[in-house]
Amino acid sequence: MEEEVYLPSQTELYNRVLLGAVLPSALGENLPHYFQTFLRNYIFGIAHCFLSAGLWSFYIYYFKGHVYFPNGKIPRKAAILKQMWLTIKAFPFYAGLATASEYMSERGWTRCFARIEEVGWPMNICYMVIYLLCTEFLSYWVHRLLHDIKPLFKYFHASHHMFNKQTNISPFAGFAFHPVDAVLETSPQVVAILLVPMHYTTYQVLFFLDALWSINIHDCIHGRVWPILGAGYHMLHYTTNRHNYGRYTLLLDWFFGTLRDPDAEEEEKKKKKLQQKAF
Repeated sequence: MEEEVYLPSQTELYNRVLLGAVLPSALGENLPHYFQTFLRNYIFGIAHCFLSAGLWSFYIYYFKGHVYFPNGKIPRKAAILKQMWLTIKAFPFYAGLATASEYMSERGWTRCFARIEEVGWPMNICYMVIYLLCTEFLSYWVHRLLHDIKPLFKYFHASHHMFNKQTNISPFAGFAFHPVDAVLETSPQVVAILLVPMHYTTYQVLFFLDALWSINIHDCIHGRVWPILGAGYHMLHYTTNRHNYGRYTLLLDWFFGTLRDPDAEEEEKKKKKLQQKAF
């Protein structure tokens, strides 16, 4: 019984503290609980995404641009504004899905638990790893099917793939999806808590960190840490449309034969150029 009371009271605390910072208390307190949750997820979610992407863009383009982009090929402002607009249109759906996951957890329909003490730290870490693996598996197949099923790609996923080169993709592209696509690609995180026991607050922190990860893999800065799916691998996904579907790692792409290495791709291009010059 204690757990059933704890989760709703926790989200009520989040709503009271966070919404109280931006809305008059009389207005916020008179709204229905789930509408408060939606507003909190929308306002602070979009603020988190825009602020994080904006600060990272300023750092890599203007403060460290000479290091990361010595050729001067940074995204055009028009492309960044387009990504911002797509994000704004998709964000009510992101917030709605996050609100639905909280509603289901409050009702006891997910496998979330309230306190780490219920399972202990070793088991909590174990559950977190299983949750991430489950999310990775589901994300891989959702993403791959969005490419393999042509109507899904044409009507939903193609709007994200219009940003497919260094001069028109930026950290803001991490959330620039068609609303239906946004729900499909975020749903693995919600489905995973129906299958895997997860500490409620840990789940929310991972949801927050996932947004930072989406920003990171769209910055065109190629990190080389196997088996992490860095921006170089993700950028190659946009140019081939058939490789590197993973979310966090390269493991499933390696296992299912859809992995392509950007360094190897670059070497192949150099060899072809040399062969063409030889003839």
